[in-house]
Amino acid sequence: MRPSFIALSAIIAAVGIVGMKKPDYVKHMIQSFSPASEDDLAQLSSRLPQQQPAFQTVGGTAPVFQEIKRPSEPPLDTVVTAATAPAVDESALRYFASQGDTARLQAEISRLKALYPDWTPPKDPMAIPQNEDKQLETMWQLYSQARYPEVRKAIAERQAAEPGWQPPADLLERLSVAEARLRLINASDLKQYETVVRIGAETTSLLTCSEVDVLWRVAEAFFRTSKPQRATDAYIYILNNCQNAAERLATIQKAADLLPSKTVEDLLAKEKTAPDGTREFDSIRNDLARRFVAEANADGKNIVPPQYVSRVERLAETGRLASDALLLGWYHLPRGDREAAEKWFRRARDKEDSASASQGLALTLIDRNVPLDAENVVYRWRDASKEAKAVYLAATANLLALDPPISIKADVLKRIAAEVIKSRDAATAQQFGWYARALNQPQTAVQWFKTALGWKLDDEPSAYGLAVTHLQLDDMKGVSEIQRLWAGRSERIAKLGEEKDASDAAKEQLPVPGETVTVRRKARPQAQAIAVSDEPQEFRETPDVIVRPRKGISVAIVRGCRTTINPETLSPDAALARGWCLMELNRPLEAAAAFEVALLGSSKTREDAAYGQSLAYLRAGLASKAAVAAAKAPQKRERALELQKAILADKAIAAFDGGRPRETLLALDQLNQITPERTDLLALRGYAYLKMKRYADARRIFEALAAIGNRDGQRGLAIINEIFHEND
Repeated sequence: MRPSFIALSAIIAAVGIVGMKKPDYVKHMIQSFSPASEDDLAQLSSRLPQQQPAFQTVGGTAPVFQEIKRPSEPPLDTVVTAATAPAVDESALRYFASQGDTARLQAEISRLKALYPDWTPPKDPMAIPQNEDKQLETMWQLYSQARYPEVRKAIAERQAAEPGWQPPADLLERLSVAEARLRLINASDLKQYETVVRIGAETTSLLTCSEVDVLWRVAEAFFRTSKPQRATDAYIYILNNCQNAAERLATIQKAADLLPSKTVEDLLAKEKTAPDGTREFDSIRNDLARRFVAEANADGKNIVPPQYVSRVERLAETGRLASDALLLGWYHLPRGDREAAEKWFRRARDKEDSASASQGLALTLIDRNVPLDAENVVYRWRDASKEAKAVYLAATANLLALDPPISIKADVLKRIAAEVIKSRDAATAQQFGWYARALNQPQTAVQWFKTALGWKLDDEPSAYGLAVTHLQLDDMKGVSEIQRLWAGRSERIAKLGEEKDASDAAKEQLPVPGETVTVRRKARPQAQAIAVSDEPQEFRETPDVIVRPRKGISVAIVRGCRTTINPETLSPDAALARGWCLMELNRPLEAAAAFEVALLGSSKTREDAAYGQSLAYLRAGLASKAAVAAAKAPQKRERALELQKAILADKAIAAFDGGRPRETLLALDQLNQITPERTDLLALRGYAYLKMKRYADARRIFEALAAIGNRDGQRGLAIINEIFHEND
């Protein structure tokens, strides 16, 4: 029997979850703006122009927006007369009429009617006489041109020249609101979200349907300051009260950029249906379905509602885009639906033979234990990316690890060997060693095991393979040298060649390579293995071979997990022990399967099994599965915290590698709440800001890192300086 090899890290790599093997990250940098106080939030939560209905959060929490009564309105039981009616400032109305600006004129009429319900607009607005005050008209003109500093200057100059003159209250109010709008938009553009919340709290007249852009910005500010429910409430407010079709559609699109698919689905229920039965958001439902599936691809726990998966399936079946089939392939693969994943990867590849489609198909073929087909599928794309190379090497390692070994064509072996040497991949080099031993080419096996150890000094399986091959060649000096080098690090290498009681040996499981047994090997078709020198060495047919030990020496049969067995045949405790053994051999997915059986044991066994399975999935790069595994049994506080930190770090790295910097920052922010950011994760934060073109934030991070001599910080700083130099 030869050791089996499952290169799971490559599987994760192909799904975009290969982690960066460097950087550490730090705390969020202090923003340059003043943070919003609780009073600010309370103000913003308690105001809204009266004509709009109340807007509250779910679950009885404090309202985000709340109906208020304007001081200018009389009590409901008061009879309004000409004497008690408030004076209406119509100066803006006269100015817009004089300019022939019908759009602004109608907007002003609507505004005045909302403020003064008993006010009657003129029958012919365009016939309103012009302002007799030319200076005031000039101020309105400057206001309409958004030249607000000049309006302030004109007011000050006139007050200096005419001490008794006062500008219309309406002009001052409008001017203050316009200036607040500019400050809010500027803060939003600069990502100063707490300032956005503060300005919104201070200027509630901006929070109306006539200022939908401001509402969008306030909603995003709530989300960015860890108040997703208030962000949701803001979008609900727009959909409940605002009628502009384009703005309503854009509201859904903006919400989908920030909020999870389940929340967006709730917002979609707010849509209107036309008399002909069409729904107002139908035009973006396809894109939303694609987005939901894509988001779920990054989170194995995220299950997309069936109607959206079905919609993407219809698009993939009827459309010509390979990307739709790819979305479905990557959706089904991490959820264990191999057949569905293979189906959609094949369809995507039929439409467009891309690196992503080939990687996905190769992974399903590896999982189906047909690595020869997988190697052929992904060979063309092996150099397309790091992920593609990882999948290719996983296919080759699994191909060489098949038990019993299969005959591989010489040209395929040669190209595999060339890629292994070019990539310096110790895992496949080791499998070449076992493959050569299986075909009775011990000298070639020695070359490959030595090569693997040269690339990975701590590769114990390669060291063991080299030792048993030296023993097969009767080279006891070579065996002793390996034992000396691995003294205290490998029990099985240390015991190699020792005498063992026959009764104990009889109780062992099946043998592993190098054991003293009679090997009945059927003659196999002539095949070739490629030596490290890249010179093919022929594997000739051999008669039945007996591996004979030296006189007085027998090879100990090693206990452990080198052989392949079904973990379901084991007791929970035995499965737990096998899981830890497989972890030591760096076979995490097999370990995860063993831990799954151990979860059927006692409470202590279940606790250890859930912990082990989480670690196994983390090592394989499956952060989402690790999170699920951690919840299968209660964990001690220390373990739970350790797993949570590891899972969040892996999610951040996976999101960054998958080109999703926003998700990266969300994961890092969550991690930052339970532990200070490591230096490598701080660098990741800096690069995430860089991808989002948040150069000021990125610069602060990189400057902090560069100050302590961190190379990633220095590198990031150089990139930013180059960007701004090119823009000069």
